[in-house]
Amino acid sequence: MSNGIFNVPAPKNEPIFSYAPGTPERQKLKDAIAELRGKVLDIPLYIGNREVRTDKKLTLTPPHDHQHILGYTYECGPEHVTEAIQAALEARTAWAALPWEQRLAIFLKAAELSATKYRYLLNASTMLGQSKNAFQAEIDAACEWVDFLRFNVSFATEIYREQPISPDPLIWNQVEYRPLEGFVFALTPFNFTAISGNLPASAAMMGNVVVWKPAPTQMYSAYVLMQILKEAGVPDGVINLIQGDGPMIGNLVFSHPEFAGIHFTGSTAVFKSIWKTIGSNMDEYRYYPRIVGETGGKDFMLAHESADAKAYAANLLRAAFEFQGQKCSAASRAYVPTSIWETVWAEMKGMLETFKVGGTEDFSNFVNAVIDERAFTKITGYIDRAKQNPANTILWGGTYDKSKGWFVDPTIILTSDPHSETMEQEIFGPVLTIYLYEPAQFEETLSLIDRTSPYALTGAVFAQNRYAVELASKKLINSAGNFYINDKCTGAVVGQQPFGGARGSGTNDKAGSMQNLLRWVSARTIKESFVPATDYRYPFLAE
Repeated sequence: MSNGIFNVPAPKNEPIFSYAPGTPERQKLKDAIAELRGKVLDIPLYIGNREVRTDKKLTLTPPHDHQHILGYTYECGPEHVTEAIQAALEARTAWAALPWEQRLAIFLKAAELSATKYRYLLNASTMLGQSKNAFQAEIDAACEWVDFLRFNVSFATEIYREQPISPDPLIWNQVEYRPLEGFVFALTPFNFTAISGNLPASAAMMGNVVVWKPAPTQMYSAYVLMQILKEAGVPDGVINLIQGDGPMIGNLVFSHPEFAGIHFTGSTAVFKSIWKTIGSNMDEYRYYPRIVGETGGKDFMLAHESADAKAYAANLLRAAFEFQGQKCSAASRAYVPTSIWETVWAEMKGMLETFKVGGTEDFSNFVNAVIDERAFTKITGYIDRAKQNPANTILWGGTYDKSKGWFVDPTIILTSDPHSETMEQEIFGPVLTIYLYEPAQFEETLSLIDRTSPYALTGAVFAQNRYAVELASKKLINSAGNFYINDKCTGAVVGQQPFGGARGSGTNDKAGSMQNLLRWVSARTIKESFVPATDYRYPFLAE
């Protein structure tokens, strides 16, 4: 029982370490990388209070060095999925009944462990397992993950504080924010360690129990996240970590009568399939499941003729090629007026010439490998087809090599067709396509941007002319859930830019905000009358 109305520590965004030469964090991170490369981890599944290993092993390798074995994990069978669901349901009663401040204390401890004891291990596992450079790993695995935990604790208390009025002293009105009945399924992506941790943790923070399936290529850092959560005090069964065949797991999860919701980040096609499956199984469920998803993007960066060419060029390169373009927010289509194109390209080319591509262990490499062979094949297929299109000119890159790692060089395509394949389809790789427009066609280009893609995740406009900024903001109001003015279209910060898009990009439930946490509670209104009526008659009934 809670015997106080508690204030949680005020959240602040975790400071970002630079890892510049000579800094102490640089050497600590290098030491952590060397330690992990020097061992082969055995990564179990976590079901209830058990570590589970099966006869089906999955090999984990660095994308940039696919002959080196980092460790092994295990694929579950149908029986393990059933056991994970059962373990979650068995843990639910005690977890849901735990006072909110006791639950939130666990996640505040997880934040502190992540920011200190586990910081370099988290970053090193992300660098090796997902081929992120030191800075990309830092802003993801350390800082954003810590920010999710600390800010969500604060958002949760805001939710619990939100109460109805009681204007009549004879009546007390209250609202309880209960966890959902049943279990939540967290299906998480490879590209962000923070997202992978936040999807199960945010639901669990609000009193829910979770079955968590990370992407296989993220299991290496998911293992570290699970160690942190367990050390912080998350009880057995509250978050169950499984791995295996997606359709098999999905069939069992989505047909279970106690399925209460899904927290998803991944492809649009998979999310649509999940939505259809849930819809067809509605008669099987005890409740309407919550469906929360952040999916694809075909994100744009638009320059007006008044734009600062150097700033636009630098931010476009960062947005397109950081983490090899494997962000749902990555810039993959750009619109540049002919009047400033030569200046923009000169700036871009000068910076591109300094790019280095290689493994994450060498901190001078800006671009690393794409996640696996399947991604490599898909991305290079887009590049090869682009080369065959007479509307396209390869301005930079277009080359690739898979002999040691899944390396695709940063590729820039100039197209005369604003509806060419690489302008319209999500590639999820280091491929940027640029379309030039006449300055007088700025407003028409805004309409073109809005029509080109089924997605609406992120977008940016660069302009010094404030009328142009206002026009773009209005015309593109539904084109991006996260819209940037004179900044790149990536890098949303928890608590500052809540993240999510609409249209084909998901349900726009804004990770990193109170809005997302509200999806994982079910409100119960309570009205208590201190002096109940003792007669059915109302005054109007009198003669």
